[in-house]
Amino acid sequence: MNCAHPFREGNARSACIWLDLILKESLRMIVDWSRGDKEDDLLAMEHSPVLDDKIKKLLQCVLTDHVDDREIFIKGINSS
Repeated sequence: MNCAHPFREGNARSACIWLDLILKESLRMIVDWSRGDKEDDLLAMEHSPVLDDKIKKLLQCVLTDHVDDREIFIKGINSS
């Protein structure tokens, strides 16, 4: 999604929302974006088309099963 979205502004927000929706549907989990380090996340996203192991590890550390917690969802949008 990060590569497909053509606009620099809003790219991170779009990718976060898209990924959370996929994870919620398939794993009943979402990412608590407020728990991650934004610089590490951005660097991992930048390298993910070539090397995706770093972003996978970062995301696994911040997964939560609080899929219906609206506060976590809003914090994720705001932190991106």
